[in-house]
Amino acid sequence: MGLGRPLLEINALHTAFRMQDNYYDAVDDVSFSLEKNEILAIVGESGCGKSTLATTIVGLHNKAYTRISGEIIYQNLNLIDLNETLYNRIRGNDIGMIFQDPLAALNPLMTVSEQIDEVLLYHSRMTKEERALRVSELLVQVKVADPEGTANCYPHELSGEARQRVGIAIAIACEPPIIIADEPTTSLDVTVQAQILDLLSEVRDDTGAGIILITHDLGVVAEIADRVAVMYAGQIVETAGVVDLFTDPKHPYTRSLLRSMPQANEAFDSDSEELYVIQGDVPSLQQLPKKGCRFAGRIPWVPFSAHEESPKMHEVSKGHFVRCTCHESFRFEGESE
Repeated sequence: MGLGRPLLEINALHTAFRMQDNYYDAVDDVSFSLEKNEILAIVGESGCGKSTLATTIVGLHNKAYTRISGEIIYQNLNLIDLNETLYNRIRGNDIGMIFQDPLAALNPLMTVSEQIDEVLLYHSRMTKEERALRVSELLVQVKVADPEGTANCYPHELSGEARQRVGIAIAIACEPPIIIADEPTTSLDVTVQAQILDLLSEVRDDTGAGIILITHDLGVVAEIADRVAVMYAGQIVETAGVVDLFTDPKHPYTRSLLRSMPQANEAFDSDSEELYVIQGDVPSLQQLPKKGCRFAGRIPWVPFSAHEESPKMHEVSKGHFVRCTCHESFRFEGESE
């Protein structure tokens, strides 16, 4: 962890989408920081706002249909205030983005070398020869099977694994201090997932970059993260160091997530052989409660009085924060105190 100002600070961030005549928060009052040389995992179910948070940070939302407020502080700038021209200077150069679906993210009409070169051409003063050398270096760095052959391929000619490696090469081309990886291993088999995670760790170790890793896979979190922020229904409900989160989870949602995961990792400890199933579903944006604990409806056996009317983040131990007081009263059904 850094001793000075964090690499990135998110303060009271809201991202609301317009639906008919109203705006609904997909990211609701989110605050956290990212340190240099840190991997921060943002974890939660599909639809909890993780990817919206990522795309908000890199400024990819159409402001005609989106209302964004709060602060995204990088180098004393609030990125929310930047116009598109200034944001373009930040994207790629200062913040690299690895997308969940590399086939959708890559340009089908450009070769791999052309796409990596485009980032360098826009953000650097390298000569054509220097850029060509850098493209070759990057393809070797991300460990594509045939760097020279891959450089001349179009995205559709590559495997999913190779496309994801190319996506990483584009994201790290300018050695950005911040990298956002949005579900980078979702569509890959387990062996390749481990290789991609190792590659991200190597990039962090080599450059000192801070990495925000968006994932729903707690196994990935246990493998690679330094710190974890758990999201539910647009809000962060718990943040902690990775060891603290797995050994002493507090929020009912975090505990439920951990109990519902297969026993594929020593970090998940349960006496039950059956996987736990969380009751109900994540509420839609239009149905999110304006007051009270958003997880209350999925743990109906916890008394109403245990929840805060306006849940706040509470520090329960150094660096470990939990939203709402309901964690003090929460027990799984049939679990003794």
